[in-house]
Amino acid sequence: MTARLSLYEKAEQELYKLDRSVKGKFYDFCHRFRENPDHPGLDLKPLKGDGRVHRAKIDQSYRALLAKIGIDADGREKWLVVAVRHRKHVYEELSVAINRITGEIEFVDLSVVGQSVLQRAGMKLTPAEREQPEAAEVPTAEPAAEAPVPAAEPLLAGLTAADLRGLGVAEQLIDLALAVTESTELDALVSGAPLLTKDILYGLAAGLPIEEVRKEITAPVDVKLPEEERHDLDAALARTAVTTIDEDLKDILEEGDFRAWKAFLHPAQAKLVDRRYTGPFRVSGGPGTGKTIVALHRVRHLAEQLPPGHSKPILLTTFTKNLTTDLRARLSYLLEPEQLARVDITHIDQLAARVLNENTLSGAGKQRIYDSVALDTLRQILLELDEKRWDPEFLYEEWEQVILGQSLGTRKAYFDARRAGRGRSVSRPDRAQIWKILEQFTTRLDKEHRETWGQAAERAARFEMQRADKIRKRQEYKDEVGGLDLKHRDDSSGMYYLGHRYKHVVVDEAQDLRPAHWKMLRAMVASGEDDMFIAGDTHQRIYDQQVTLGTVGVHIRGRAARLTLSYRTTREILNRAMEVVNPKSGRITFDDLDDGTDNLDGYRSVLRGPAPELVPCDSWDDELTRLGTTLRAWREELATGGADGAPRDPRGTIAVCVADRDAVNQVMFHLATQAGLTVAELTKDGAKGDGDIHVGTMHRFKGLEYQRLAIVGARDGVIPRASVVQRYRDTDPQRFAREELKARSLLFVAATRARDALRISWYGKPSPYLPV
Repeated sequence: MTARLSLYEKAEQELYKLDRSVKGKFYDFCHRFRENPDHPGLDLKPLKGDGRVHRAKIDQSYRALLAKIGIDADGREKWLVVAVRHRKHVYEELSVAINRITGEIEFVDLSVVGQSVLQRAGMKLTPAEREQPEAAEVPTAEPAAEAPVPAAEPLLAGLTAADLRGLGVAEQLIDLALAVTESTELDALVSGAPLLTKDILYGLAAGLPIEEVRKEITAPVDVKLPEEERHDLDAALARTAVTTIDEDLKDILEEGDFRAWKAFLHPAQAKLVDRRYTGPFRVSGGPGTGKTIVALHRVRHLAEQLPPGHSKPILLTTFTKNLTTDLRARLSYLLEPEQLARVDITHIDQLAARVLNENTLSGAGKQRIYDSVALDTLRQILLELDEKRWDPEFLYEEWEQVILGQSLGTRKAYFDARRAGRGRSVSRPDRAQIWKILEQFTTRLDKEHRETWGQAAERAARFEMQRADKIRKRQEYKDEVGGLDLKHRDDSSGMYYLGHRYKHVVVDEAQDLRPAHWKMLRAMVASGEDDMFIAGDTHQRIYDQQVTLGTVGVHIRGRAARLTLSYRTTREILNRAMEVVNPKSGRITFDDLDDGTDNLDGYRSVLRGPAPELVPCDSWDDELTRLGTTLRAWREELATGGADGAPRDPRGTIAVCVADRDAVNQVMFHLATQAGLTVAELTKDGAKGDGDIHVGTMHRFKGLEYQRLAIVGARDGVIPRASVVQRYRDTDPQRFAREELKARSLLFVAATRARDALRISWYGKPSPYLPV
């Protein structure tokens, strides 16, 4: 009899960590099992604990643990691989059940639970625990009687089995969870637990009220399972995250567990992906809560709903080019090639440039320059005018955020404009003078046939708004007249094929887009169902683009959700990073992109790990030397960190982050010449080269993540920059506060790029934002 074979998510994660040769043997095993699960060479036998779970032979050393689910329509047996273990680690404590909340198949492995927990819960010891050596008995005189040591209070004191059962904790782990008294015991317990159980127990242990756990963790995944399906494994399989074992599985396993994690959608996030929205929807949350993952799965969901065709009705956009490269790579894991071809993946400035090219005569386009170049031009004009009253940076931001941000084309419009959030107030005579200076500035740029990316975005927005207005008028005419007269009008006006560029727009890192970008995007998609899906976090705003979405036509009121569980950063790293943006000295206010305030209340991690290292150094040379030592140790640990010491490729899993651009070359030179490491620089196009260690500025790390991360040069005068402090602290307190907020956000972003280990170093005086 032939069989159908699927791979449980946890088993897939175990496979990633095994040696390549074992992966190959597992794939061969799957082929043989599908052909005949009863083949004598597979030695398929049920476990003693749960008869539905079997073990089968992969090779002399490794075993597959499988659950028999049922029979498919073609009469084939349906099996699910639930674990891949060395034969010495195959015990009888694996059990299968259906979770009463999610309706999914769950597997619980009691072999990883600590001995003390099992004893307090009144359960038998596992074979692994029976093998643990007991403390040696040393003959001594009979000890004097001592006062009894009071029993430690359980971590979940005050909760009952019914409470945990109602939240969705796996039945086999309820009594054990109530017996846990230490965080190390809890860590051991959840290491073999299903994901929902892990989230619930960590949330309760962190002190969250039971109702909050129910609302944030349990309710989003509650499928209201009918009583008749509570024991139907076949029906549960359809609700369970599994991977079909086919030809593509080999390639997936070769990519390693970090690839899978970067595309993993937590069950609590799934409802945000598949829901239908009546208009723009925004999802927010701290680093690692899965905003980008939700956005990518939203793209997949929308792509799956498209009718057959070759157009690109879905736009996926973000702020920078290197982020776009990362999004494209992640999305390629989720979509079939023909689906991926229906998605336009481009960064926002590239999209604006495309619009301008379509609306500009060939060869008549302007050279686009970066802000630093334009600022030099403005400084030159102020020098020529002998104007000392106005700071060039202030004038440039006034132009960017007020004049371009609100598309102000006349002096009168500027006089009437709101300047919310700009800090320094300006009178009517001040505005007249500012307008005159900026008019000369833009005239100079125009004569030189140059424009900034901010100008380009504003022009592109106007073109798209004009296009949208034509579409609106055409629809109004159609509704009013209709019939053949519309066809004659279309033929004569060239408007017959005119339509919105996209059916759906998905935006990642939304907090960094300019107002003009939003106006352009709003005009590119018709208002209505599932038109815009927006992911962002203002705590990670590092480009100082202040936008209220309602003022640019993107209305999200009543359509927003906030994610609070971090699945990337450990609790230890997260707690340190949170102190950067939420210092003990006082709460800092962040906006929510829509005339309200945002916060990180309830933001927490379900992961545990080592505490971040804070490393003071004697000098820059000392800092570089110690950095090299740490990186070599990290590389060695990762290279031999697979199961049973199997080697793994550490490339792209370790990174060094610096605040100062000049320091990038210094760090790379030292690591390559003195530390004996290979490096690759993070550029706007992603990592340049195939070196093991990625090195880049904090800005380049936006949206990325690494297993181990070192931040160097985190000293006062660099974070924040001494020039900013000197220029604004006394002369413009509001501007200084904004600059401080931006610097804090930058450090917060950098620190939360680390998944497992974080190291921060400096020499001299540390940054005032560091929790030291």
